[in-house]
Amino acid sequence: MCYLSKVDYNEDRIHAAALYCSDGRVGDHFDDFLQNGLTLPRYDRLCLPGGPACLAGHPQAHLEEQGVLDELKFLYEVHGLDRIVLIAHQGCAFYKNRLDLTEPRLELVQKADLVRAAAFVHRVTGLDAIEGYFARLVDGQVQFESVQV
Repeated sequence: MCYLSKVDYNEDRIHAAALYCSDGRVGDHFDDFLQNGLTLPRYDRLCLPGGPACLAGHPQAHLEEQGVLDELKFLYEVHGLDRIVLIAHQGCAFYKNRLDLTEPRLELVQKADLVRAAAFVHRVTGLDAIEGYFARLVDGQVQFESVQV
C-alpha cells in the first residue's frame, strides 16, 4: 500500500512542543486545542500514558521519566524549543490504574503534577515559557482549562 498525504509539507519549525497523554479518545481534541486554541501548528509531540505525570516524580513512572527526559533534551537542543505545553485530562487511566487514584483526589494530583512537571522541565531546559492545561469532558465536548504552573 502507498498513501500520498494531501497536506503540504512545511519545513519551518515553530519551536514549541507539547507533552500529553496518548489516550486516542482525546488526541483530536489535543490537536485542535494546540493548533487552533494556542495557534501552534506543527508542534513537536511527546505522547505517552499519563503525559506530564512521568515528570512529576512518581516512582511508578521512573523508566518513562528517563525516556521523556532524553527526548525533551533532544528537542530542546536540536529543534530550538522555546515553549512547552503540558496537558493532563480528566479520567486518565494512568492515574486510575498505575497510581491507583480515584476522584476527587485524581484531578487534584493531576493538577499538582502539572506544576511539578513544569518545574522539572524548567530545571532541564531553563525555559520559562511552560504552560499547563487540564482537559475536562463537558456535555460531550472537551474543555481546556489553564492551570497555573
